[in-house]
Amino acid sequence: MTTDDHALLAPYDAILVLSFGGPEGHDEVMPFLERVTAGRGIPAERLAQVAEHYHVRGGVSPINAQNRALVEALTLELAARGVDLPVRLGNRNSAPFLVDTLRELRDEGRGRILVLLTSAYSSYSSCRQYRENLADAVAELAGDGRGGSELDIDVVAPWFGLPSFAATMAGHLSSALEGSDPARTRVLHVTHSLPVTMAQSSGPPDRPDTYVAQHRDVADRVDALAARPGQAPQPSDLVYCSRSGPPHQPWLEPDVGDRIAALAGEGVSTVVLVPIGFVSDHMEVVNDLDTDAVAAGRAVGVEVRRVPTVGADPTVVSELVDLLAARAASARGHQVASPWASALPRPCSPCPGGCCPNPRAGRPALGGTD
Repeated sequence: MTTDDHALLAPYDAILVLSFGGPEGHDEVMPFLERVTAGRGIPAERLAQVAEHYHVRGGVSPINAQNRALVEALTLELAARGVDLPVRLGNRNSAPFLVDTLRELRDEGRGRILVLLTSAYSSYSSCRQYRENLADAVAELAGDGRGGSELDIDVVAPWFGLPSFAATMAGHLSSALEGSDPARTRVLHVTHSLPVTMAQSSGPPDRPDTYVAQHRDVADRVDALAARPGQAPQPSDLVYCSRSGPPHQPWLEPDVGDRIAALAGEGVSTVVLVPIGFVSDHMEVVNDLDTDAVAAGRAVGVEVRRVPTVGADPTVVSELVDLLAARAASARGHQVASPWASALPRPCSPCPGGCCPNPRAGRPALGGTD
């Protein structure tokens, strides 16, 4: 893909990397958790328990540092292609807050913004909720007396299908499998659990249960790419972590810890965790996998290895810029052919109407067709 000066990302004035956020000090932990769980009736004692996951790590989640690295890598990749546009970070639940980042861009006169989510899959919590947050932020800016409704915001569609995403994870998996006994090793592809009803309604109305299907697609591609030459892929399962709902509400299963315990009974001695559901490390990775899942394995005599997330891997960053450019070309009314376009869901297109509905009540959302 080539570019002529700034034409690569025209008509956009800025790129916004939109993420979940996390605390960066002990005093930020509880306010962060209260924002995340607002309106959900989580008991204070439960929040205090979760807060300890952060406090034992200095009150810092790794997600913000990794997102800053991603922003820098995207900026450098754009500069290498002759594009001088700001790439900014905005978070839902911690500084820099989304509304503050949008305010800065608006005040700089940058009204056409392309948003890249750090969640790569389709579901309410990993896609549409962010689009609702964008609508809320624009409405807040419109009410501050200096405008905001003039902001024109597009959102890149879920990008789990980038070839480099699976290839990078496969490279990590191949390294983690070295020295293990194939007959006694199992790969567990891990993602964030969701309420079953939310998972079943993920994706467009005509393609329900997209969240699980997308993860199975990535898991299959990772396994195939990581397979030893001339051998079948290592046996694997798709498992879940970080369940947080009430006990009576069905969530996606099996839980990673439960599956490790079951595999011990089947003679498995080594489990390799591949966090395909996470773009970068954050508390669900460092606590639920590096701590809890490792402890679950230790309790039943199973060695648990965890491979890295993709983070700001150069090949992933390069393909993300290709994807941004394709979305920009689509905004200009052009179609961009690429060797991997068929791997992407609705490449270069906004999310369709009714996609990943809010499970509680309909709310305005930006960056889609509804």
